[in-house]
Amino acid sequence: MKVASLPRFGPPEVFALVDTPAPVAGEYEVVIDVVAAGVNRADLLQRQGNYPPPAGTPDWPGLEVSGHIASIGTHVTRWRVGDAVCALLAGGGYAEVVAVHEDLVLPAPAGVDLVDAAGLVETACTVWSNLHAASAQPGETLLVHGGAGGIGTMAIQWARCLGLRVIATAGGPERVQACLDLGAHHAIDYKVEDFEQIVSHLGGADIILDVVGAAYLEGNLEALRPDGRLVIIGLQQGSVAEISLATLLGKRLSVMGTALRSRPLGAKAEIVRGVEQDLWPHIPADIAPITHARYPLADVAVAHRDLEAGGVLGKLLLIP
Repeated sequence: MKVASLPRFGPPEVFALVDTPAPVAGEYEVVIDVVAAGVNRADLLQRQGNYPPPAGTPDWPGLEVSGHIASIGTHVTRWRVGDAVCALLAGGGYAEVVAVHEDLVLPAPAGVDLVDAAGLVETACTVWSNLHAASAQPGETLLVHGGAGGIGTMAIQWARCLGLRVIATAGGPERVQACLDLGAHHAIDYKVEDFEQIVSHLGGADIILDVVGAAYLEGNLEALRPDGRLVIIGLQQGSVAEISLATLLGKRLSVMGTALRSRPLGAKAEIVRGVEQDLWPHIPADIAPITHARYPLADVAVAHRDLEAGGVLGKLLLIP
């Protein structure tokens, strides 16, 4: 099979399309013929040498795929050869074929193009798990930073399903409008507006889902209501910042950091099952995959450059 390999770390051009032996299903694994793989910001970090894959994982990127099951392990009971599925991976999705534990596989959602379905898995698992961890309740207000990105577009749609009031930040009028079109009650252009002031004027947020990191820490704490929860899931603008403990104590705030890739199999399997039970039935009536562009696997460097350049609405997909 062909994979988008990383012979070394560096800019997008380091990718090389190479042949490698196709995986064989372990006892509890399925092998999937990939029709599409999602491109995520974590993949950019891995390419740069800043996000190594867990032990035992292929050394090329890719956290989610869709496709058809080609073979199954001897102890697999739920899945059959030919099933159309999506899967959450710890890595290795930039390939024509992947092997994955059966508990990290989801049925392809009915009514969704199987290619576009590849962009649902990682974002759905991330958003579902973080709003679950934050104990989101109907009627609460959620602030989503990066509302027009892959995580943001999923967060807006799932939050509306949960009955949350949604405020989103995005860069530029078109992306602000996209957030509103997806169901955000308010959208803020962070390039020209102060999100902290606007969110505070709107009554504050109970939960903030943040991909920015250090640069937004102070503003996030100020924008939270008493008993608010800040969930940090990305570090796009820094990993080190000072925190006002007085603000934290005075408003009884909670700050949590989460990551999906590094969780043990059992924890990820629990998230996948929660997504299948709670979120999957809302596709596509209430939640639609938002695909910005598709690229042949050979053009993986172009996809990475485009994601790094910004302006992507939703997800980028690779087609083997």
